[in-house]
This record gives sequence, structure tokens and C-alpha cells, in this order.
Amino acid sequence: MLYMILGQDVPDSLDRRLAARPEHLARLEALRDAGRLLLAGPMPAVDSPDPGSSGFTGSLIVAEFPSLEEARDWADADPYATTGVFSEVTVRPFKRVLP
Repeated sequence: MLYMILGQDVPDSLDRRLAARPEHLARLEALRDAGRLLLAGPMPAVDSPDPGSSGFTGSLIVAEFPSLEEARDWADADPYATTGVFSEVTVRPFKRVLP
């Protein structure tokens, strides 16, 4: 089943985010390579594809996991969660309708 993982950043998270990014991307690439990643990306803090020093307010991931518990475990182990980039992580079942 698909699950939505929404991580909300702490204020001024950009430096922590950049430091943890390589490990975070490696985990996402592993999901992608296993055919389990639908989409993933950050939410810019300003209305721009490159927010510069404004940074990001969070990240959204939609991926396939065997269960809600396993999706939560994966999210809890993400470097953005373990290094304090995220202040809160929400994991919920997701039903793809389009496209």
C-alpha cells in the first residue's frame, strides 16, 4: 500500500538539512530502485523553486510499504528525523487516483 510521509521542518533547518541530505537521498534512491517510490521532494519556504537561504518548511514522500507500521519505522529512521531537521512527521495511508 502507498503511504504519505510529511515531515515538518524546525525553524532555520537549512544547515541541518544540507548536512543530512546525502544520507536522506540515499534512502530515497533505495526506495526508487526497489520500485516503491511514487514521489519525494521538499517544500520551499518561499514561492520559488530555489528558495536560497529561506530554506524549506518540510518534505513530502509517497512510497509503498508493507504496512503503516513499517512506513512509520522507515520515516522515524530517516536522517532528517534523526538529526533534528523535522519537528514533526505524519504518516498516513495514501490512495492514488490520478494520474
